[in-house]
Amino acid sequence: MHYQNENISSAIIGIDPGEGGGIAVIGGRLGKSPSLWKMPDTMADIYGLLANIYANCPDGALCVLEDVGKGVPGQSSRATATFARHNGHLEMALFALGIPTIKVTPQKWQKFYSNNIGTSRGLTKTVWKNKLKGLAQQMFPNSNITLYTADALLIANYGLHNK
Repeated sequence: MHYQNENISSAIIGIDPGEGGGIAVIGGRLGKSPSLWKMPDTMADIYGLLANIYANCPDGALCVLEDVGKGVPGQSSRATATFARHNGHLEMALFALGIPTIKVTPQKWQKFYSNNIGTSRGLTKTVWKNKLKGLAQQMFPNSNITLYTADALLIANYGLHNK
């Protein structure tokens, strides 16, 4: 299952929010290979990156944002509040730029790939994340995929096939 960019002039932006997440873009004028970024640290950096991405999408863009809802189980209330605030920054930047956004749960986009890698059932988080990264590397062999960007890229690819 390899990805082929057929000169997609509109772009699909995949976002895995959070400190360990990233942003991936398939299509637009950013190149034949997907473009990947570790999640920026500040509001200004998030907005600046998304504005630059959008400026390079002559036929527009659609964002697929992972909807993690209530935070991460076992996370402290302070960490949950920080995560929610960060997610709000992403949503506001997307809104301010006029980028249509679809939210998708991790369960939904990961199920799309279950025929290729199975499910996370019975696996540690580290093992599961490495399986997702390995799948992204197989699908996009010419991209420099990290644990920060693997989920975002798979989310963008999910969006490309499920818009």
